[in-house]
Amino acid sequence: MSKIIIIYSTTDGHTREICSRLLIIIEKNNNVVTLIPIENVNKLDLTVFDKIVIGASIRYGKHNAKVYEFINKNRQILDAKPNAFFSVNVVARKPDKNRPETNPYLQKFLMQILWKPKELAVFAGKIDYQKYKIWDRLMIRMIMWITKGPTDPKTNIEFTNWNQVNAFGQLISKM
Repeated sequence: MSKIIIIYSTTDGHTREICSRLLIIIEKNNNVVTLIPIENVNKLDLTVFDKIVIGASIRYGKHNAKVYEFINKNRQILDAKPNAFFSVNVVARKPDKNRPETNPYLQKFLMQILWKPKELAVFAGKIDYQKYKIWDRLMIRMIMWITKGPTDPKTNIEFTNWNQVNAFGQLISKM
């Protein structure tokens, strides 16, 4: 049995949903999981965990700055343990951009950090225009128009492949 921490950064809550599914899968494999938002992780002693998983969403082409700060501050601990990183972004809805090696946001992120995660994943996110504030709704609709995605302001589409999330949870359990 391993003690695993899943640290997440979410903008609209979908990354937290993915992390909650990972928690269920990993705990079914006789592990103990702590799920915590990146804003609260500095209160914990990371050395007590056997494995560290980080999940982060994209908004306007970038991961939250706190993700970079956390990785830079804790790189030695991350490198010393089995670890994984996953990115959640809507561009991953496209078949040619839904793998770690083909997702431009994940590749850009990896070039900006010194840490080399041992396991990687990318999951397609969700669009829920009605949940967004007006500015975000307008900007995301424009981005979707440019990238040939859904632009109807009544749209609520989840692109996440939950079988892929489940498989990643199994991988984390075994690493």
